[in-house]
Amino acid sequence: MDAALATAAAGMEAQQAWMDALSNDIANVSTTGYKSLRVGFRDLLYQSPGRGGAEGTATGSGSAAEIFGQDQEQGALEATERPLDVALTTPGFIQVRSAAGGVALTRDGNLQVGPDGQLRTATGQALQPPVQIPKGVDPSDISIAPDGTVSAGKRTLGKIPLVEVTNPDGLQADGEGEYLPTAASGPVKAAPRARLQQGALEASNVDMSSVMTAMTEAQQGYALAGKAITTQDEVLAVANGLIR
Repeated sequence: MDAALATAAAGMEAQQAWMDALSNDIANVSTTGYKSLRVGFRDLLYQSPGRGGAEGTATGSGSAAEIFGQDQEQGALEATERPLDVALTTPGFIQVRSAAGGVALTRDGNLQVGPDGQLRTATGQALQPPVQIPKGVDPSDISIAPDGTVSAGKRTLGKIPLVEVTNPDGLQADGEGEYLPTAASGPVKAAPRARLQQGALEASNVDMSSVMTAMTEAQQGYALAGKAITTQDEVLAVANGLIR
């Protein structure tokens, strides 16, 4: 493929990847605890000039978009007055058991009492370690302290596991509002300074005005790259006509 065509095509692909990330943010604007994606661009390989090229110059191959993690900015707190709803007011995560049986992290504090009496997330994942709610305990009687301690009256029932990682941007999103630890995120460890607020949920931190502005920029960039392909195709057509 002609180098100019390849460079323009790379630009279109990068802008499409950016638009995909922005579309994902829009789709999750109402998802509790969701963190918007951080997208950046990097240069593709540069090549030394061929015969006849100016000395000291190099030809670029375009750019590519990459997701560098999530924006960890705190989302707005929305009061629900529901006793099993909790919102993290500090950095950190609630530790749950993933669908695969491992450890997963979430900031979605919309908790429910499962059929087995365990506190679970809205997607059905049990806290890890579990918190058991005895039969006969009315959820309205449950109190959750800022450090995650769960009690009913004077009886302590357990503690919501609050954890942190060294590099939250290294967490892998699983598409269900949960994050999986990776080597890049560092080990999961207790977060003694993390705090909860009972009767509230953390809203998504997606800023729709910023997202819509960025989407306009991405669409314009995509259109310009497409125009570059059209122009180069016309130039090649002229060149082929001259050769004939």
